[in-house]
Amino acid sequence: MPSPTSFKAQVAARIRELRPAHEEYLALVELQDKLGGSAPASGNGRRRGRRPGRPAGSKSTATRAGTTTRRRRGRPPKGEKTRADETLDLIKANPGITVGDIAKRMNIRQNYLYRVTGQLQKSGSVRRRGSGFHAT
Repeated sequence: MPSPTSFKAQVAARIRELRPAHEEYLALVELQDKLGGSAPASGNGRRRGRRPGRPAGSKSTATRAGTTTRRRRGRPPKGEKTRADETLDLIKANPGITVGDIAKRMNIRQNYLYRVTGQLQKSGSVRRRGSGFHAT
């Protein structure tokens, strides 16, 4: 059985030997991604968090119509209404509207709206009556 120090030395030597091939592989995978190629068959060598077939830094999402839009995170730009503002406007215009109806009109998911309507209730802007909401 080899001694631990000689085994460590063998592992270190093998790593030094393979490093250039590994770096070339990673560079080729990145170039293939930039050129729009398909993913390698196995062991793609990509860093975590990246989706295959997309350039690095791409944050577009597909919509139902097949077009893509930039994903917006955080607060909207100055002058644009927040989701809470849009929801409150819909409730004022349609007393008794349900979360499902609001979601359809705003084209967003219901589970997100439950959080928004909860915040509006806490602030005292809306009140729930039955399954619908009314502005206060």
